Amino acid sequence: MVLSDKLFPHDISAEESVIGSLLLDGLAFTKIASFLEPEHFYLEPNKIIFEIARDLFNRQEPINQISIAHELETQEKLEDVGGRAYLAKVVDVVPTSIHIKHYANLVRRTATMRTLINAAENISEIGFDNDPDIENALSKAEDIIYSIRNDQPSRDFVPLRETLTPYLESSSSDLNDDENRPISSGFKLLDDLLGGLQRSDMLVLAARPSVGKSMFALNLAINAAMNDQKVAIYSLEMGREQIATRMLATQARVNMHSLRMMRLSSSQENRLVDAIGRLSDLSIFIDDSPVQGVAEMRGKARRLQLEYGLDFIIVDYMQLISNNKGSRETNRAQEVSEISRQIKAMARDLKVPVIAISQLSRAIEHRQSHRPLLSDLRESGSIEQDADVVMFIHREEKFTTKEDWIKNNPGVPYPEGQAEIIVAKHRNGPTDTIPLAVDDSIGRFVTIDSVKNNQLSTQEN
Repeated sequence: MVLSDKLFPHDISAEESVIGSLLLDGLAFTKIASFLEPEHFYLEPNKIIFEIARDLFNRQEPINQISIAHELETQEKLEDVGGRAYLAKVVDVVPTSIHIKHYANLVRRTATMRTLINAAENISEIGFDNDPDIENALSKAEDIIYSIRNDQPSRDFVPLRETLTPYLESSSSDLNDDENRPISSGFKLLDDLLGGLQRSDMLVLAARPSVGKSMFALNLAINAAMNDQKVAIYSLEMGREQIATRMLATQARVNMHSLRMMRLSSSQENRLVDAIGRLSDLSIFIDDSPVQGVAEMRGKARRLQLEYGLDFIIVDYMQLISNNKGSRETNRAQEVSEISRQIKAMARDLKVPVIAISQLSRAIEHRQSHRPLLSDLRESGSIEQDADVVMFIHREEKFTTKEDWIKNNPGVPYPEGQAEIIVAKHRNGPTDTIPLAVDDSIGRFVTIDSVKNNQLSTQEN
């Protein structure tokens, strides 16, 4: 398919200036080695010469007009590039190598534009394929564009003073209003420990089934949204209707079963109407697609961020994410490790905290102590390594009956309705355990102080 009769973007002067700069000063190669490749050149002679220069650099041999000519002659390519006359010509193009990085950036820019044109052709072919799965087609198109963005020059070393400059230019109050401020979890002790949910962080929230992972995550989502944060929830397990029901029960403080059956008292109905109004005003976006990979999630999140803004992401849960790069030879642990790395990259790319919910191994149920350990992360792979924060939810009542508790812990009250948020890993700070109270019937976690003030549940009224 021919898109047009136009010439592909290129800058011959910039290409010759790069080559000429290298022939004048071979050490200048170090300034461009990290982001310029032979395929970025439009003219074949320049591509060949740059590749020769790179080979000499890798062999730690000098790069100059003589060494390049000798290597080209050895490989019988000297005439292909225009002979020694062409080498002499490009040397005369530039008086100095001081601006080589600028010339290289121009070459890289036009190469990217050519890649973009090719991408447009590939995307048009996807459209002509007439794939009935439109989401799959869109995902393929996004992957093509993202691969171009992902292929941009990696960040070079940055002096510390440049990183510190924003702190010098802004007052503390300005920093608090900055887009980089952390997200409040809504739980004071947890915020005090973590400094809030830090942007670009990957936070793993793990527990055994039915302990309250999704419930706690939805509490975090509501708390963040009530502070004017825009929240995205990827729910691979629950449908959006079930999530909405849970949120309504939490906010209205009515029994979830009663809400599903619509057996509510007049006061509960009033609270329900009020909760619907409050939740409707929140910027919470739910994607309940049951099968999707991180690349697809990342593309959707990027679109959401551009259209509405985005401050916080919840993924429920990791082990249900598909890995499009997986193969028959790849075991599940390796797949989850790759998924973990991609989630961390998504957090950094979008500059938002990402809560990734994870299952725990069954081993926790077969030992004397049921308190989770980092080694309990199911199919852990690199989850622990990638995560900036690892939090476990522990509820002893889920593992020990009241009778067994009384028998083994005489005089100690049974921990009914009690939960612990165990911060087992905190890359940039201390670890600790945060005590909370929980009411499963309304899906609500609260601080112990709130329980003392009778703020946990009013479901009987």
